[in-house]
Amino acid sequence: MINIILAFVTALIVAVLSTPALIKIAYLKRLVDESGEERKLHFRRIPTIGGIIIFAGTLFAYLMWYPFEEMADVSEMGRALKDFQYIGATMIILFFIGIKDDIIGTAPVKKLVGHLIVAFILVIMGDIRITGMYGLFGIEELPEWGSIFLSILTYTAIVNAINLIDGVDGLASGVGIIASVAMGIWFYYAGAIQHAVLAMAMAGSLIGFLVYNFSPAKIFMGDSGSLTIGLVLSILAIKLIEYPVDDLPNELIGFSRPVFAMAALVYPLTDTLRIFIYRIARGLSPFAADRNHIHHRLMDLGLGHRKTVLLIYATSIFIILLSTSIPLEPSAVMIVTALVALVVSQIPGLLVMLKKKKELTKA
Repeated sequence: MINIILAFVTALIVAVLSTPALIKIAYLKRLVDESGEERKLHFRRIPTIGGIIIFAGTLFAYLMWYPFEEMADVSEMGRALKDFQYIGATMIILFFIGIKDDIIGTAPVKKLVGHLIVAFILVIMGDIRITGMYGLFGIEELPEWGSIFLSILTYTAIVNAINLIDGVDGLASGVGIIASVAMGIWFYYAGAIQHAVLAMAMAGSLIGFLVYNFSPAKIFMGDSGSLTIGLVLSILAIKLIEYPVDDLPNELIGFSRPVFAMAALVYPLTDTLRIFIYRIARGLSPFAADRNHIHHRLMDLGLGHRKTVLLIYATSIFIILLSTSIPLEPSAVMIVTALVALVVSQIPGLLVMLKKKKELTKA
């Protein structure tokens, strides 16, 4: 327990104390985002390299307080060292891909190569992968090719989902806090202190960063931040799904691990699915930038940055609680949770349509 608290506090202190200095450096070196594009929601120059703080705070606290002393035996120590090695290595790779993109830009092909390298290290070398669905929709074990494919898909989906929702002050950082705290609490009760340390180190750095990123934002996280968050959350989600059921306490046995992992990441996953379907249906690239995200729709309703992100925070927490309180078998819980999330995600768009119809009627 003490390692979890120390990791959280350490990362929080690093973020709170380091961010003001980074903001000054960003302005001096002109590492800022210029306003003016139609889809951008800010009207002033803002530093874009906040990911340095998220990366540094998380990795520093994780390295400092990794609970090697709590490993029970040699085999557990070996697994812990392997995780420690590959998680640290992939965080460094993705951070440098992101920071280069934030400062001078990175070609899409080079980004793709970077993601493939990270996926190879995690899934093939690190063996951090999903091996089964544990009864969800009647699926137990996956064949090796299916395991590798699903694991790479999970990593890619989560990393890109976090990157895509980073469009409103405090949104990606706040959603990252909710997801990492939810999984950190789960890992604590499961007894997986090493994963709880990583989750709470991420939460601490994001809370410290959110002090400066909440509206009106003084700094943006950039790709270096969103990629770091996405990577850590994808690792935590896979570790949660794969946690041995025999090692779970009675309080957690009744919760479906795949459902809980999905619920913890419900907003980025739902918004990404929705926006991809929307773009493909209109013959556009699913990666084309636009103003059709859920947070854009809420802004169009006149909520503003703060009310928009607070509403999304509240909805994310509600979905997590919902997924743990439905007294049904896992497949039914997944269906109900997914349907509720998808229905809720459509409400802002429908309200915007009604608003426009009223305006046209008045005109």
